[in-house]
Amino acid sequence: MSDATLKQQLATIIEGVIGTPVEHDDLLIESGLVDSMTAVDIVLAVKNEFGCKVPPTEIDEHLESVDALALFVENNR
Repeated sequence: MSDATLKQQLATIIEGVIGTPVEHDDLLIESGLVDSMTAVDIVLAVKNEFGCKVPPTEIDEHLESVDALALFVENNR
């Protein structure tokens, strides 16, 4: 799977949870697009789709942006 395809899949998951379009480099948590409740929903969706679990202590780091989440998924599936 290409990097662009992975990022698009992740953006689609995030958009489905938060109901707002996102770009690959948008700051998700810092900007307030993702809060603690939606972060849990995103992490569960990523686990279901890609089979990799984001450790609770690392959610802020890996949900910084679509790019950061894509890097995590690529390294952990």
